[in-house]
Formats: sequence, structure tokens, C-alpha cells
Amino acid sequence: METNMHNIYLFRAIEAYPYELERAVEALNYALAYDPNSVMALCLMARVYDEQLGDKATAKTYYERAMANNMDIPAIYPDFIRLLINNGDFEEAQKLIDFAMTIKGIDKAGILLNQGYLFEAQKDFKRAAEVLQDAKLFALNNDFIYFADEVIKRVDKKAKMQNNKNRKDEAVTKKEAEKPKVNWFQNRLNNLL
Repeated sequence: METNMHNIYLFRAIEAYPYELERAVEALNYALAYDPNSVMALCLMARVYDEQLGDKATAKTYYERAMANNMDIPAIYPDFIRLLINNGDFEEAQKLIDFAMTIKGIDKAGILLNQGYLFEAQKDFKRAAEVLQDAKLFALNNDFIYFADEVIKRVDKKAKMQNNKNRKDEAVTKKEAEKPKVNWFQNRLNNLL
């Protein structure tokens, strides 16, 4: 009986999220009361804390609890990886990406998309574009390929901006190097005159 009640409340929470947050959170609390180790309920609660409340630490705790209960559930990984990237936990995100790619039934295109986001966040635009191209190879629908193409365009724009900034910095450095050097004594004399 408890499993059925847990599932009923979990379905209510899934149906209500994100449009009816109060209903979703209430249903999640009931679902977690019936089964505190429900991976799907823990993941959805983590999303509520991350996306709606902005409480990254609590969201991370919920994801970690979900992983502790069952690491073979593919639904945990995409949102948890994005949370880690947005939180600046790049090393932890990379480890999770590497592990997620070993999970049977995982959406490899989605995980590679997150790998691209990680490289983009680290300003490694070349590797980001390469990984995003690989993600398109694993895609099973045209919408994902279109989305990945748009992300690649954004990454390419950032790479161009970074290259332009580097060129400007180099030009400024060259101009400063070409300026005639005036010693402090000459400056002092000029100020006195």
C-alpha cells in the first residue's frame, strides 16, 4: 500500500512541477514521507531547491542522497551535473560526467552536452565545440541536433570574443613597450619647470 501511495504522490508532484509549486512540494513531501529513499522524489526536490529557490547547497544534498540510494538511475545525472557546473564545482562535475557515461541507459548526447557546458564554463571553447559535435552524433532527434548547433554557435562567438580580447591586450602591451622610457629624474625636472 505504501508503494502505491508513494507513486501517487510522486506522479502528482511531477504533474504539478513547475507550474504549481505549492502543490508539487506538498506532494513531494508526502512521497518522501512514504519512501524517504525515492530517487525520483529526491531528484525533483533537488530541482525545486535549485531552480526555484536558488538554494544550491540543499539541492546538492538531495542529489547526493539520491545517488547514495541508487547510482544506476540515469535521471539523476543531467541536472546534477548542471548544478555542479553552475556552482563552479568543475572538478566534481567532470568526475560525475565520467561516471555517468558508464551508466547503462544514460542519454549520452545529454551528458556530452553537459561536458560541452563544462568546457564552455572553463573557457575552453575549442574543446567545447568538439564535444558538442560528438554529442550530435549520439542525438536521436532533430530538435537536439538543432539545439546543439545553436550552442556551438554561441561557443564560437565566445571564442572569437576571447581571441579579439587577446589581440587587443597584445596590441596594448606592444604600444607600452614601444613608448620611450623616461626616467624619474627627467619627470621630476619637467614637473619643476
